[in-house]
Amino acid sequence: MSDDLELETLALHTGIHRSQFNEHSEALYLTSSFVFDSAAQAAARFSGAEPGNIYSRFTNPTVKAFEERLAALEGAQACVATSSGMSAILACVMGLLSAGDHVVASRSLFGATVSLFNNILSRFAIETTFVSATDPAAWEAALRPNTRLLFLETPSNPLTEVADIAALAAVAKKAGAWLAVDNCFCSPALQRPLELGADLVIHSATKYLEGQGRVLGGAVLGNRELVMERGVFGFLRTAGPSLSPFNAWIIMKGMETLKIRMDAHCANALEIARWLEAQPGVARVHYPGLPSHPQHALAMRQQRAGGGIVSFELEGGREAAWRVVDSVRMISITANLGDAKSTLTHPATTTHGRISQESRDAAGITEGLLRIAVGLEAARDLKADLARGLRRS
Repeated sequence: MSDDLELETLALHTGIHRSQFNEHSEALYLTSSFVFDSAAQAAARFSGAEPGNIYSRFTNPTVKAFEERLAALEGAQACVATSSGMSAILACVMGLLSAGDHVVASRSLFGATVSLFNNILSRFAIETTFVSATDPAAWEAALRPNTRLLFLETPSNPLTEVADIAALAAVAKKAGAWLAVDNCFCSPALQRPLELGADLVIHSATKYLEGQGRVLGGAVLGNRELVMERGVFGFLRTAGPSLSPFNAWIIMKGMETLKIRMDAHCANALEIARWLEAQPGVARVHYPGLPSHPQHALAMRQQRAGGGIVSFELEGGREAAWRVVDSVRMISITANLGDAKSTLTHPATTTHGRISQESRDAAGITEGLLRIAVGLEAARDLKADLARGLRRS
């Protein structure tokens, strides 16, 4: 595809390789393996001397189409698809790092990501230092001679802290390390980290890329040498955290409407955030699109819009927060996000419930904090659903 096409065009046309049947919609290849013309061709495929499909754990036409499409949207040379967002992070780390390496990570990360770095990678002698997402000087101070990776989410989950990608890319480059950015909250429709200097982009395709809460998926993107040759693809090929062709096909169909969905999510979220700021009992609203957000100016330079995630803190702590959760009738009480349907969760007891109280305190995740992933419903109806619990709080 031409490099000068707009994102919404790339999301519709990239990755289409029509079969002999000349289908209009992308084909779905549900097969575990592929047939070779000869023993010599099989040997050439397995050795890498000849390109082509071998086994769907690591080569499948539908999955490849998804990888090509997402790479085009992110402006990446290469993409490796995985079975989930967490497996994408695992593939990135296990494919690129070795025992004795050091990671500097934002302390404002999804709870499972914190657990991965703290509880699992530490058993393989990969140590992580957690720092403030918004203080580049803290990242630089945490560097060691063996630091190989800087890892962050921006905006962060759940407080929507916005990190300066360009500044952290400079820190990483100076240290000879890689910068990986989890772009789940924004998607390439709002933010393209590689253009800001990041080396790697991580996605939970389960979220906004798919857009309707139907299937799991993930991806690691970057330049060809890092993603394909250094070890991310090699880890996937050997360890097998693979994206299924069916899931890849579903996510591709979701990506066709990514731009218009993200525009609608952002517009709804901004209206809800402004409304929440005016509600009694709401102590603070976290949303990058609000002038009150500490990194609002940075967000408006780095992102096209504020995103679809709004977090807010209630004065009454857990009791008040749970009252709001238990009072909603339309908004779904679930920890997923990026769905067309709005979702509401209490991070301290769900997404971040397995990390230590000390880690939650350091990340600013209070008992009164709620996170709403604003969907595509009418904003008026969302306000009415939230107001029921806010009145009781």
